[in-house]
Amino acid sequence: MRTIRYHQIADELRVRVSSGEYAAGRLMPSESELSVEFAVSRVTVRKALEVLRDECLVNARQGFGWFVAGETVRQPLARLATIEDQMRASGMKPERRVLEFAFEKAPRDVARSLGTSQALRVRRVNLADGEPFAIVTVWCPAELGQDLSRADVERSPFYELLDIPFSGATQTIGADAATAEEAKLLEVPSGSPVLRCTRTTTDTNGNVVLVSHHVFPAHRTEFVVDLPFADQSIAPSGLRLVE
Repeated sequence: MRTIRYHQIADELRVRVSSGEYAAGRLMPSESELSVEFAVSRVTVRKALEVLRDECLVNARQGFGWFVAGETVRQPLARLATIEDQMRASGMKPERRVLEFAFEKAPRDVARSLGTSQALRVRRVNLADGEPFAIVTVWCPAELGQDLSRADVERSPFYELLDIPFSGATQTIGADAATAEEAKLLEVPSGSPVLRCTRTTTDTNGNVVLVSHHVFPAHRTEFVVDLPFADQSIAPSGLRLVE
């Protein structure tokens, strides 16, 4: 019996997914690249990928293309915690790869929040099961981070390293497109949708002790907010329009 070509391609791609060659959350080669590899039309490749999508093995999203289906990295916003805590609770393995570690003059907006111009800046890539899921830049006052090393911040979050009582944090989240550098680090196409988050963390005296910027690939990340019912309200608490 003659085997339909797109079924053969689906079988080959299924093996790559099940073997881990294409890891969960990873972007797959584009339809154009696969059509060249298998010497078929993009229509044939798309039909093969649609077979795998029906099996919940892959998915597609505008701006990304096709990617291997996997558990989304979720972070509840009802309490102060790291997204890595949520990953561990879901059975995922978090890792940190520090890109930059420097004591330097902070950007003006960060210096204004921290109340000092001299800061420790740490830039890193966070990984989930070996796949990048966030670019994080954290600033803290230089005097608070003076005893920290590159190895310290690669191993543990600032919440564990700084010997101060934390009170809470304010986090803002917006949608944007990945720059070329961000796309390379996150292993997504340039211009792909990302979530940009800014978090300011305060101590029990109300002083801002951490400012952090986060960039998440939108296809892998969800932020979950519990909204208590409030009378005489037509919008979620904290929602505002950006001018």
